Amino acid sequence: MSDLLIAGCRNFLGNAPKWYKWAIITFLVINPIIFSIDPFVAGWLLVAQFIFTLAMALKCYPLQPGGLLAIEAVVIGMTSPTQVEHELLANFEVILLLIFMVAGIYFMKNLLLYIFTKLLIKVKSKPLLSLSFCFAAAFLSAFLDALTVIAVVISVAVGFYSIYHKVASGKDNSALDHDHTCDNSLQEQRREDLETFRAFLRSLLMHAGVGSALGGVCTQVGEPQNLIIADQASWDFIEFALRMAPVTVPVFICGMATCYFVEKMGWFGYGAKLPAAVRQIMVDFDNESDAKMTERDVAKLLIQGLIGVWLIIGLALHLAPVGLIGLSVIVLATAFTGIIEEHALGKAFEEALPFTALLAVFFTIVAVIIDQQLFKPVIEAVLAQDGHSQLALFYVANGLLSMLSDNVFVGTIYISEVKTALLNGQITRDQFDLLAVAINTGTNLPSVATPNGQAAFLFLLTSAIAPLVRLSYGRMVWMALPYTIVLAIVGMIGIMFFLEGTTDWLYMHELINHHSAAGAAGAVSGH
Repeated sequence: MSDLLIAGCRNFLGNAPKWYKWAIITFLVINPIIFSIDPFVAGWLLVAQFIFTLAMALKCYPLQPGGLLAIEAVVIGMTSPTQVEHELLANFEVILLLIFMVAGIYFMKNLLLYIFTKLLIKVKSKPLLSLSFCFAAAFLSAFLDALTVIAVVISVAVGFYSIYHKVASGKDNSALDHDHTCDNSLQEQRREDLETFRAFLRSLLMHAGVGSALGGVCTQVGEPQNLIIADQASWDFIEFALRMAPVTVPVFICGMATCYFVEKMGWFGYGAKLPAAVRQIMVDFDNESDAKMTERDVAKLLIQGLIGVWLIIGLALHLAPVGLIGLSVIVLATAFTGIIEEHALGKAFEEALPFTALLAVFFTIVAVIIDQQLFKPVIEAVLAQDGHSQLALFYVANGLLSMLSDNVFVGTIYISEVKTALLNGQITRDQFDLLAVAINTGTNLPSVATPNGQAAFLFLLTSAIAPLVRLSYGRMVWMALPYTIVLAIVGMIGIMFFLEGTTDWLYMHELINHHSAAGAAGAVSGH
């Protein structure tokens, strides 16, 4: 019996450190006790514990420990299954986005891999190549999902690292040394090339990661919390982009300038160039791949390109809910590229479903916050401020909390509380719109400071490429530092001084919509 108990204890949270397991057990034991004494304190303690699981994501994926905390919260009465269901249904479009859109883009990876591969090979200037990666990641993240974009960049990096490492380690010596001899100087040169290549890939991965944040903040589909905010504010794709533009446009410009500057100066771990020997290996591989490409492969790329055009048009014109557009991508991409087996379809959902399940746990914690009114004192204190001070406080509060936990979690909580304040008549609709912009930009921009702040960064840190290129938590924080400073400061300036310029843009958008509706009505009556 004792052996069975020991085995059960070892199975609990698997390979997580013992101190982490005991921490979770301690949380589960003390929560009911504190809840019976003071529900408000217990609620805040639960939020702190959940943030702890997010911060320790490298020790254990947050779904399991966070899920245990969420289940206990429901059992002891901190919230109810009905309230959890209400939160899930209210954010159902986000769940559809994660399930169907990420899976849909999975079937377009060949096209995205092809694009990034050509960028890596054709552009020889490192600052220009870095700008290209950053811009491409930003553009794709504005219309797709940042996690998927980073997954594509990681796939490219892993592929190229594997190709070079195979040759440099002697598995394909003919490519480097025709007489099969390998003296010390050649070995040393290969080691230097490998270290330089690692630094080169590290910088591109970080630029792409920041690019996903720069593009992700701009549109309602760039990040999961964007869609939640847009839904609560009843903004369509274009209105969301217009409302964010006074902040996101200057941030994007300054972010790109930062990308070029750190590469040019070689600061914060940037500046490494692709070694000549490595470039030649990559070029040879690319030429060989192009030579092997069949007409069917070309046809697949063309089909995926057309589907990408439909995706952008469908999202921009809001022709259907985002999740349903993603479902249409799955159907079109598989039907016209010959993917018809069930197991082949199943692989596409592996990336999205763990995070979708974690998001459901997020909403359970949000239900606790709502039922226990945890954020009410904070929200009331901030709402009591006037004008720019109110916006600045929301931006700073969201930014700091997103650095420590997760921007989806923070954005969901704050927009829910602000929406409640609007419905209760505490703020006007104009105030709500400005605060929604502050919440969205606050959760997306300063959160690049840490891997746990951005889901795309955390995905990169826990990926197969991170140990290969020596990309650690501390190194990511250091390399993200110049971006963190610039994005956070420029975002604050935009919040405080540029948001008033949104009015004219929105008036034009409403005027266009009015004329379109009037034209449609006239066509119907004329018919």
